[in-house]
Amino acid sequence: MNPLALDTFVNLDPKTPIWDRVYTIAPLVIIGSKEGDSYDLAPKHMAAPMGFDNYFGFVCTPDHKTYHNIRQYEEFTVSFPNPDQVLMASLTASNRKSVGNKTTSVLDALEVAWGHTVDAPVVAGCYLYLECALHRIVDGFGTNALITGYIHKAYVDEDLLRVSEIDEGDQIARHPLLAYIANGRFAKIEQTFNFPFPKDFSK
Repeated sequence: MNPLALDTFVNLDPKTPIWDRVYTIAPLVIIGSKEGDSYDLAPKHMAAPMGFDNYFGFVCTPDHKTYHNIRQYEEFTVSFPNPDQVLMASLTASNRKSVGNKTTSVLDALEVAWGHTVDAPVVAGCYLYLECALHRIVDGFGTNALITGYIHKAYVDEDLLRVSEIDEGDQIARHPLLAYIANGRFAKIEQTFNFPFPKDFSK
């Protein structure tokens, strides 16, 4: 086996974070949590299902209120925005120092709703909602932690429900998905293709 050819590659120094030097594709979600007498919304892109069962996780730092809110109240919501909600998602990242009380100003500025089983907000108009009970917080990823929850309620817009009689490519073309291009860009995904899985492949 030949070694990897690196003639056209740049060697990234792992002594510093590499993620600002390269583009990667991620989802963009908004985490809702209770915060004392009020509530908080915060965008996250380091987020994903935790395996094939009903677990979901995201990266957060103890420097953010979201971490402490979820540790205290042991529940959170997840909203998956549509491409036309990028500005709204950006507003949930407003700096507290620049806007005063972030929770009040964001909740006042956005159309929000409330979870059915979780005392936390969701953002109206999204295509997928999760209501999660805290499963585990794993600290120690540098200054960050992995927060995981068990999904005990989930709601999907019927236009994006996967059903066998609908062509998936046409379905996504009619109802595009939002992708975050880390760091600092986004994409509206309209054109997709079947993945060429090997014969007899199973998850």
